[in-house]
Amino acid sequence: MGAPGNIKIGVAGFSYKDWQGVVYPPSLKSSARIEYLAQFLELIEINTSFYGHIKPAVGKEWCRAALSVNPKFVFTAKLNRAFTHSPVAVLEPTSAKTIRPAATDEQDAKAGYDSIATQGMLGALLAQFPISFKCTDENRAYVERLVERFRSYPLVLEIRHASWNEPDVFRWIEGLGIGLCNIDQPLLGRAVGPSAHATSAVGYIRLHGRNYKQWFAETNVRDRYDYLYSTKELASWKDRALEVAEKTETTYVVANNHNLGKAAVNALQLISMIEARKVKVPATLVPRYPELEQIASR
Repeated sequence: MGAPGNIKIGVAGFSYKDWQGVVYPPSLKSSARIEYLAQFLELIEINTSFYGHIKPAVGKEWCRAALSVNPKFVFTAKLNRAFTHSPVAVLEPTSAKTIRPAATDEQDAKAGYDSIATQGMLGALLAQFPISFKCTDENRAYVERLVERFRSYPLVLEIRHASWNEPDVFRWIEGLGIGLCNIDQPLLGRAVGPSAHATSAVGYIRLHGRNYKQWFAETNVRDRYDYLYSTKELASWKDRALEVAEKTETTYVVANNHNLGKAAVNALQLISMIEARKVKVPATLVPRYPELEQIASR
């Protein structure tokens, strides 16, 4: 299943209720979701680690479930928001001054990541900062301290504000020995645009969708990620993924447009594009997204 340049393609999260009967068979138990997805993909980005710490026993079980069907499978995980967001980020900008992790957060977070890393299945740890986290001397110093705290993991930085989009910043990130996440997002305000950067041995791409209308709407957060990429839009990211892969040892491509299984659709399409072959597709997904018929193996 491996793609050229060791590109691994997958989805952000797996425990969405609206995937039942769409990505997953209607009767599939929640405990079997990872094992089911691993039949079709090589990667899941764990997003629950952003909201709470992974329980070590759970992390080990996730690894067991994935390996039972796919020996090439890996996880990436989002760094807990205590280290990347103000605890009241909806009310104040995130900065070095407003990020306030609790005394036990580092220990608890590392226990969860280690449960996966010790199995050789933690491909990267993603530190995702919001667009309010701007490139200032104080914030750069905070990132440096964060890198020291989590240097034992393959760390990747996701920064969304265009103030970071400077050659000297890329050289600084490379000097820290960490990866830089390339993202696709609605280009609102000073949002950073599409790129193909590689600053470490780990390449990373995240596709958030382009739902301009709902991106900052105060509705169900799921609506923000209600976007299905067209084949033409994916083709440009295929090219960027291949470009990043030429400069890295492993590149992770994560579809985060998860509403109603759209991330799974686009991930499978990207695998088909990059590997130039038909792919195994969940049977329940094809009736909802008939465009998959042309890439589905029989």
